[in-house]
Amino acid sequence: GPPVFTSPVRPAAVPFRTSPVTPQPVAFSSGSSLPTSSPPHFPNGSAELQQQLPGATEESMPAGESPCVLFSAHKLLKHKKLANVPSLGFGVLVSPGRETSTGPQVIHRDPHRCHNCGAYSNLYSNILIGSGQWQCVICRNLNGSEGEYIASSKEELRNFPELSSPLVDFIQTGNKRPSFVPVTDSRTSAPVVLVIDECLDEAHLQHLQSSLHAFVDSVPPTTRIGIILYGSTVSVYDFTEESIASADVIPGGTSPTQETLKGLIYGTGIYLSPMHASKEVAHLIFSSLRPYKLNVPEVSRDRCLGTAVEVAVAIIQGPSVDMSRGVVKRPGGNSRIIVCAGGPNTYGPGSVPHSYTHPNYPHREKTAIKWMERLGREAHQHNIVVDILCAGTCPVRVPVLQPLANASGGVLVLHDDFGEAFGVNLQRASARAASSHGLLEIRCSDDILVTQVVGPGEEANIDTHETFKNDMAVSIQMLSVEETQCFSISMQNKHDIKSDYVFFQFAIQYSNVYQADIARVITIRLPTVDSVSAYLQSVQDEVAAVIIAKRTLLQAKSYSDAIDMQTTIDERIKDIASKFGSQVPKSKLYRFPKEISLLPELLFHLRRGPLLGSIVGHEDERSVLRNLFLNASFDLSLRMIAPRCLMHREGGTFEELPAYDLAMQSDTAVVLDHGTDVFIWLVCK
Repeated sequence: GPPVFTSPVRPAAVPFRTSPVTPQPVAFSSGSSLPTSSPPHFPNGSAELQQQLPGATEESMPAGESPCVLFSAHKLLKHKKLANVPSLGFGVLVSPGRETSTGPQVIHRDPHRCHNCGAYSNLYSNILIGSGQWQCVICRNLNGSEGEYIASSKEELRNFPELSSPLVDFIQTGNKRPSFVPVTDSRTSAPVVLVIDECLDEAHLQHLQSSLHAFVDSVPPTTRIGIILYGSTVSVYDFTEESIASADVIPGGTSPTQETLKGLIYGTGIYLSPMHASKEVAHLIFSSLRPYKLNVPEVSRDRCLGTAVEVAVAIIQGPSVDMSRGVVKRPGGNSRIIVCAGGPNTYGPGSVPHSYTHPNYPHREKTAIKWMERLGREAHQHNIVVDILCAGTCPVRVPVLQPLANASGGVLVLHDDFGEAFGVNLQRASARAASSHGLLEIRCSDDILVTQVVGPGEEANIDTHETFKNDMAVSIQMLSVEETQCFSISMQNKHDIKSDYVFFQFAIQYSNVYQADIARVITIRLPTVDSVSAYLQSVQDEVAAVIIAKRTLLQAKSYSDAIDMQTTIDERIKDIASKFGSQVPKSKLYRFPKEISLLPELLFHLRRGPLLGSIVGHEDERSVLRNLFLNASFDLSLRMIAPRCLMHREGGTFEELPAYDLAMQSDTAVVLDHGTDVFIWLVCK
């Protein structure tokens, strides 16, 4: 088997670092780009209080320190013109659901929030210990704490987690026993419905059957499972009989009627059954699958994927659609529909013609994309996540299927076949714990303007002015809350900054899988500087590179766009050199600033790698990588841009090397980690 990482990876033997990068500032618009409104101006006359109010904490936290929040620089330039240079820019990566190594400070009470702007009290708030009043760092408004912050000394205030830690979780649970978790993990009560393509050739089907049998054996016994097959019809399998694989069949050419769905839901069939009661039947069903018999090319076979997902959504909702609110108890976390697809949706609603040469293909594709997005939104409204796992060599028309996964908060992944990698992802998809009802709020000092948000969400239209008079937060509705997600947020200076610090607060509200309502609040203070050199030294090359890459990939919807984006990266490097570098004596050339010397290398990898280059084969593959990248966490995003090269040493250890061709020596084994793929160079002896 592969060597095991038995000891920490050794650092590179040559001068080599993995560091930061920066974002770009132009506002782009796209499906993943979120229009935002500018933060407010708050002249409320309370600025003079700053000197009178003793702070709860005087010493600064390490700049930008929080595992969930990564800034492209740990200092801000005061001068608007230089700070807003588009080629470098300023931004932050926010991972709302990321687990922290130490765990956040947990608070089992309501937070104190500014009556004016809605910001939360935090470790940088100035407190009047005599009266318990606190001053908001965002709008400078003075707020009461109902006497809670009255203390004899500043040290005493540090007993409040929110006044001593930059990251806190406020938790409310229905049973008021936050530390109590029911014996039955409520994640297991949310059903998983498999929607399986039955138009597969024998070789693919055998691999798929192996993966499905392994999936059944891996699912917790209390998880409710449903099985649906689709081709030209939709077969919904019934678990009533314990030793027979039987199914109800529905036409696939049109959306199911209400009468059809009611016949299913209120009939005698059992379509969702706990795994402990239905394991034997599930194995029988998967063993009974047969390969496609007709002599029709893979791409031309009738597949009514849209109708099948509609039926799956209806089955998960069950009779509850007719019952009054409050009667039906929602399951913890999200229900899941996992689509196992071997080809495009070519029949029924949301379908496209078999061939790209069809005279009406562009219009049909546009209509199908809209229909799929609507279905994804409907699933999301019912806390259902749709993951689409594709396999095989038949193009699946990713632009049509991607909106269904995106709008529901799911993912679309391509595989070479239905074998081991597919099987592992199938198991992981069902076990992924996704929280729901996520809302990300971004509040910044009045000097800062949020210009763009890229990530798995959409602008939330929430009116909080009845509660907070001047709440100008940028609010993002999150489609699901998962550890691997990330939002890339680009920012600009509104004007020259006069203060020594600027403040950023990120609040993430969501319901976790145990039905507890959580508000995670992260507050960061960054110093401002006049010196360009001090600013450049604080730039985090890798973070900046990821933000630049996400902004660039947002524009690269097609292959021709990707080629254009390669040129913009070249221009960006030139512009950074001319704005921040030094001119070579007796020349028109500029030296690239040494403080951010890693940035060009990272962007070079982006330019020639699979995201923008011509390494991958079919356009479907690049499209899937692009969508994964736009929503991916910092770590995965960085590896997708710039691969990590590890050389295997004796004893099972690894040494990190620069990702250059010279690393591929004839006497070493080298592993290249590209985030979504791993490449291994083995010695031939």
